Amino acid sequence: MKKAYLAISYTNRKKYKKEINALKELLDTIKVELLVFVDAYNFMPNQEKEMMQTAFDELDNSDILIAELSTKSIGVGIEIGYAYAKNKPIIYLYATDTEYSTTASGTANTVIKYKNTHDLIEKMKEVLRNI
Repeated sequence: MKKAYLAISYTNRKKYKKEINALKELLDTIKVELLVFVDAYNFMPNQEKEMMQTAFDELDNSDILIAELSTKSIGVGIEIGYAYAKNKPIIYLYATDTEYSTTASGTANTVIKYKNTHDLIEKMKEVLRNI
């Protein structure tokens, strides 16, 4: 089974619950496991090195990085940089009414600007057909 790593801001994770659940359902239909790092792990504040090593290990074991950056996040930026250095395909997602990240876009293979959950899923279907 293929694996996709979803990078998203821990602080704003709950705000994008519908989008993440829809992505999980979509990827499941094509037999791709979605790892939402901030859901899968819970690190203490003094476990920074362990957290980042775990993130890098998970990225190494993933086939693709999906980065939801409707809210800017240094951690997601680091994950994008690591995935880029490892030549992983990167899909950068952001909501229409949010700020565009030139750095995320500069490393992404695909950029998806979406209006709502339905729009996101329709655009992701098209992208996944071509990967």
